[in-house]
Amino acid sequence: MFSHVKDLQFEAKPDAPDAAFARRLQEVLGGKWGEMTVANQYLFQGWNCRLPGKYKDLLLDVGTEEMGHVEMICTMIARLLDSAPLSIQEAAAEDNPMLTAIYAGANPAHFIHSGGGPLPADSNGVPWNGAFITASGNLLADFHLNVTAEAQGRLQVARLFHMTDDPGVKQLLRFLLARDTMHQNMWLAAIEQLKDDGLEEMPVPEAFLDAEQENQFAYQYIDFSSGEEAAEGRWASGPTPDGKGQFSYQSTPTAHAGAPELPPGDPRLHCTPPLGN
Repeated sequence: MFSHVKDLQFEAKPDAPDAAFARRLQEVLGGKWGEMTVANQYLFQGWNCRLPGKYKDLLLDVGTEEMGHVEMICTMIARLLDSAPLSIQEAAAEDNPMLTAIYAGANPAHFIHSGGGPLPADSNGVPWNGAFITASGNLLADFHLNVTAEAQGRLQVARLFHMTDDPGVKQLLRFLLARDTMHQNMWLAAIEQLKDDGLEEMPVPEAFLDAEQENQFAYQYIDFSSGEEAAEGRWASGPTPDGKGQFSYQSTPTAHAGAPELPPGDPRLHCTPPLGN
């Protein structure tokens, strides 16, 4: 059961309108790595979790927080659009060339589709897609992806931070950066907790040797580039992070099977037949 609290987790109020930045801010709302993605991803992972207790609570707690972040960014976008000029003439009437430039970077859909409000879309106006979210049912696999999602989201917020001089916008972005710091560390801690609890191991899913051909390829780095610089990497020698093997290095790819020869296709499929048929 969800309950909406009208107060925001953090203030979302710019010092001045900026339609161009409202468009840019759409990326961390409805882009692939935006708040709509992580909010829905964590909630679906939680609803998909068959393990009651702390892990399910963790997913639903942070998913609910991220839904609050969706509301904060939506509020900021709406306020950035408030009092923004609707026409070139209106912008020019302010006798401010910068304002005209700001208007020129606006997304017309903000005014045409949503009446001066946020959109469930990215900064190019591409609608948000549910295919962005992953909820596999395997917590270790999902938690690793969640670290990536937070890292990508934080990266985009950090880039946006340098695209505005508005103090109010920067304050919200500072808060989001701080929460992304917490969430990255939280998912990394959750990964370790899964291992400590004996619930999951690397690789995902945990190893089943009867399907891995006696590890012949399980820990072998194959160099497909000219030179052997890759051999200097941690991934080419020494113990593997899962503690179950040793990395080996192969400088030249080796074929383990001959060239495939397929029989002619079913004539009803109208494939081009091999020569001689």
